[in-house]
Amino acid sequence: MTDQLHDSFRSYARPAGVAYLLIILFGISAEMGLRGTLIDWTSAEATASAISGHLDLYRLSIGADMIMAICDVILAVLLYRMLRPVDETMALMAMIFRLMQMAIVGGSAMYLFQAEQVMAAGGDILAPLARHAAAYDLGLLFFGVNTLITTYLLCRSGLFPVWLAAPLGASGVVYLAGSLTRFIAPDFNAAMELAYALPLFAETGFCIWLLRGPARQVQLA
Repeated sequence: MTDQLHDSFRSYARPAGVAYLLIILFGISAEMGLRGTLIDWTSAEATASAISGHLDLYRLSIGADMIMAICDVILAVLLYRMLRPVDETMALMAMIFRLMQMAIVGGSAMYLFQAEQVMAAGGDILAPLARHAAAYDLGLLFFGVNTLITTYLLCRSGLFPVWLAAPLGASGVVYLAGSLTRFIAPDFNAAMELAYALPLFAETGFCIWLLRGPARQVQLA
């Protein structure tokens, strides 16, 4: 290990942790706490009624998604700077895959705006909401690759705990499987819902680790 690696982790770990924390908070708030409570996938009428009656919450969820997207771009750059001394090419690949994921997820917010317009016109509000959900899963395909590369780089750094590397790497597999089954084997996609508890645990652990900083010093060459 080198001085450069030690300085990189020391400089970027905690700012990256703050960005990650904001992503988790705003992402969960938008998808589960705000918008998710308004959507009934079995009834377009019930969904339209719920959203029209709580339009402020629906729009607030879109704002939370926007903040999450901004923080994700910041995190992508910070993790690249942090992991670049380990392997510059792989760190660049990880950043690009994360940015691709967020470009798709951020762009899918337009379907949420479209859903409000469709609702106002009396159309089927579930159609644009379903397109948004599909785009989100497509973005997670790239995020799955990012997660695997990031786990590899963290393990190579010698600073990341093994007990956290295993679930983080498995999370990448969950994201890949969830996205692929959504489009290739939709009948099996429902079985993936419980598996997403693992990424929530692993990413929260990764966030805490970043906020605390590396637990031990690197061995300087």
